[in-house]
Amino acid sequence: MKKVVVTGGSGLLGPSVVREFVERGYEVVNADIKHPQEALCKTVITNLEDLGEVHGVLAGADAVVHLAAIPVAYSHPNEVTFRNNVLTTYNILEAAANLGIKKAVISSSESSYGIVFSKQDLEPTYVPVDEAHPQLPEDSYGLSKIVNEETAKMINRRTGMQVVSMRLGNVITPEMYKKFSSFVKDPELRKTILWSYIDSRDAAVAFRKAVETDGLGAVALNISADDTSMDIPSKQLMEVCFPNVAFRPNDLGEFETLLCNKKAKELLNWQPVHQWRNYVKNK
Repeated sequence: MKKVVVTGGSGLLGPSVVREFVERGYEVVNADIKHPQEALCKTVITNLEDLGEVHGVLAGADAVVHLAAIPVAYSHPNEVTFRNNVLTTYNILEAAANLGIKKAVISSSESSYGIVFSKQDLEPTYVPVDEAHPQLPEDSYGLSKIVNEETAKMINRRTGMQVVSMRLGNVITPEMYKKFSSFVKDPELRKTILWSYIDSRDAAVAFRKAVETDGLGAVALNISADDTSMDIPSKQLMEVCFPNVAFRPNDLGEFETLLCNKKAKELLNWQPVHQWRNYVKNK
């Protein structure tokens, strides 16, 4: 049985990730500053800003999945968000390298492209946005994700550790679908996230596959559903909200995601299966 440490297992995405690994037979430890609502595995209360504590909680692990972070811009002073997200990620990867752990998966974000929290109404250069799209954040949260991706590359260069950075779309847990009917027909809502979403269960599978797949090096992957969170065709959304942005369809249907997930599907042999349309009545 392989041991995986999941940081932030008590958060929004954490329980789905913990459950995915537990149900696949892994020994899982949740490293967090609080206990989860449901105890799916052992939880170790850990200050991830303390490198010594991080070494302690990672000892004996075969892989680490790093979810813990301040999850949005402007919920904390900018310097607090930056320090927390950058320092904890550095500590996780540094300690993992020192302990000889060969695989890590860290949470990055679609926010790194800069559109989500832009105060200058930044528009995408093109859609669907893929991993080659410019990353132009104005906020410390988006910047912290870029720094973390660079830290991943540094650790990979130095040690050969495989580090996969997951650029997550808007994470949606099953109980959150009940809110969808309130916005799926208004194109102005959620446009800064390009109407993206990812079911927490699908994201969890992607994280597991990133641990189980070999030969990835240091790579960043968009993680999104195949469709948008809107009941309006993607072409129409772009015509209304971003009429001057180039739209290059990927043949995923009229509601196709505008956060391209093709690379993740190819490299991880992963396929998102949960779509909001199957859970929301009276769209």
